[in-house]
Amino acid sequence: MLFQIKSYLQFLWHSKNEHAVHSPFVFNLLTKCFYDKKTKPEYAVLKNYRNSLLANNNTIEVTDFGAGSKVFKSNTRIISKIAKTAGISSKRAELLFRITTYFRPSTILEFGTSLGLATSALSLASRSVVRKATIITLEGCPETAKIAQLQFQKFNCNNVESIVTTFNSYLEKRNSSPETTTEHFKLNTEHFSLIYFDGNHSKKATLDYFEELLPTITNETVWIFDDIHWSSQMEEAWEIIKKHPKVTVTIDTFQWGLVFFRREQPKEHFIIRI
Repeated sequence: MLFQIKSYLQFLWHSKNEHAVHSPFVFNLLTKCFYDKKTKPEYAVLKNYRNSLLANNNTIEVTDFGAGSKVFKSNTRIISKIAKTAGISSKRAELLFRITTYFRPSTILEFGTSLGLATSALSLASRSVVRKATIITLEGCPETAKIAQLQFQKFNCNNVESIVTTFNSYLEKRNSSPETTTEHFKLNTEHFSLIYFDGNHSKKATLDYFEELLPTITNETVWIFDDIHWSSQMEEAWEIIKKHPKVTVTIDTFQWGLVFFRREQPKEHFIIRI
């Protein structure tokens, strides 16, 4: 906790808003997307999705493949408490909806479904702008994935393909020969328009996923890394990602790190208050 407080104070000291941004690409993103205060009809759906989980006091046995939880001491957890403390916040879900609407991705990959709070934002946004947009969301914990899948059915998130798998297994199968893959994993030539990383918050795993998925990028690709200031290791991973030669623009919002690979953009790094 002390580490994150120090990191946040440093973030506040260095962060700017749109008035200090001279990149037209980033300025438009901030003014037309990040700082868009207009209420959207879909926000009510996101709220209902969240409230249905907050009202669920059943318990599940969580299998955690990542860096662990800073909140829960036991793997037996109440669904409502997972939604309250471990899921994406309402504000972030709405921002994720706006980002997805703004960039109009046709293919989305999510690392870490959890209860599907972020997935529902991705689904609503991609359905509203690109009819055939598809989302693949990965979750290693079968019990958590089961709750999310029930939620997807309840809220008509019918463009979501939920896969119960560890991230490493998914990437291994994805990179194997087409003759040996199942229907779920025939993605060797897939180019994901947007990837949302919210799973294993460790330096090694984050950098491994980054390198493994680089072949999928296009000029329009958007990657979002969650919890880039979660630990000193995650901050180290973020610094390495920023310096990668294929990365041109990054935006640090403290909670998220957005990564762009746009060849026409000069290499710039932004720290933005939202």
